[in-house]
Amino acid sequence: MTQVASARETTSGNRGLEGVVAADSEVCFIDGLEGRLWYRGYNIHELADKSTFEEVCYLLWNGELPKADALRELDRQMRSQRTLYPEVLAFLRSAPRTAVPMSVLRTAVSLLALYDPEAEDMSPEANLRKAIRLTAQTTTIIAAFQRLRNGQEPVPPSTNLSHAANFLYMLRGSEPNDVEARCVDLILILHADHSLNASTFAGRVIASTLSDMHSAATGAIAGLKGPLHGGANQRVLEMLAEIGDVSRVEPYVKDLLAKKAKIMGFGHRVYKVEDPRAVHLREWARLLAERTGNSKWYDMSVEMERIVKEEKQISVNVDFYSATVQLCLGIPADLFTCNFAASRMAGWTAHVLEQYRSNRLIRPLAEYVGPAERPYVPIATR
Repeated sequence: MTQVASARETTSGNRGLEGVVAADSEVCFIDGLEGRLWYRGYNIHELADKSTFEEVCYLLWNGELPKADALRELDRQMRSQRTLYPEVLAFLRSAPRTAVPMSVLRTAVSLLALYDPEAEDMSPEANLRKAIRLTAQTTTIIAAFQRLRNGQEPVPPSTNLSHAANFLYMLRGSEPNDVEARCVDLILILHADHSLNASTFAGRVIASTLSDMHSAATGAIAGLKGPLHGGANQRVLEMLAEIGDVSRVEPYVKDLLAKKAKIMGFGHRVYKVEDPRAVHLREWARLLAERTGNSKWYDMSVEMERIVKEEKQISVNVDFYSATVQLCLGIPADLFTCNFAASRMAGWTAHVLEQYRSNRLIRPLAEYVGPAERPYVPIATR
């Protein structure tokens, strides 16, 4: 037990691996005390204000911002890879209309591997092409199932629209305006990566066994599905819907605080100050509320944020205003986590590519806290 005892001395008190460094990574940096987030050294505020999702994908996968020709080529590749294999579309048609969308997405991404001609090719070139295909096809899966479960035919992807605009087009059947498309683009940028969160770590653990990229992506989706991770933004909207009106926010929140219940969309394991991504989503929630003439959800969100900060000094995280923004865009609540996955697929695959480049099997220790060694007792005398 010497080795295990040593592990306890090193990580004592680190339940959930909190504070434990599990990997070296060049993909993403987080400073939770100062509220800083970088992708490959670029501040999230600059990327949110100046970049596009396609450019961020290139940055995450290749380590540098693209030159114009490289960005055009990546954009061309992503547009050309949006169409689903017929067998995957057939699965979506057969899936129960009552199925949880994240469960459908998880299964469909796994199914993609059966028809991807490079699924088992582990060369760096093939893995990069798979990262592009997975990112391009994830939005098509989400949009197709959304329409099918509502009795509508899937809208074939357009090669004339950006990734964000095409996503909304496939969901709605009509092209979005520039403001809507830019808003979705921003959501995709802000959610693209966040270092070793639960889903990314799950994907890297799978990749460390030298399993294929589709397997790692499928495992990451499974990790994201939980309400303590990607499912949190859906829970935010469900909470707002339960409150129903600005006048009911204060008693609702104070009741939760009195019960010491968790308020979804507030606080973060890493950030001790406001989540830097929330700054942009708050502003877009306000803008969309003004443009749509429906400020109910935004007003409720602002009031809830005010009360929680006054009572508990806890800031909102990325999930809080993400729910409000997507609601203003007409996206149903149970698709929120799927949309998170559509964005995070870029980050997941970037981490998988990094894991493959300098791989070591991820195999941590566990502290055994069960009974001491004891003799086997025959069943007749137990």
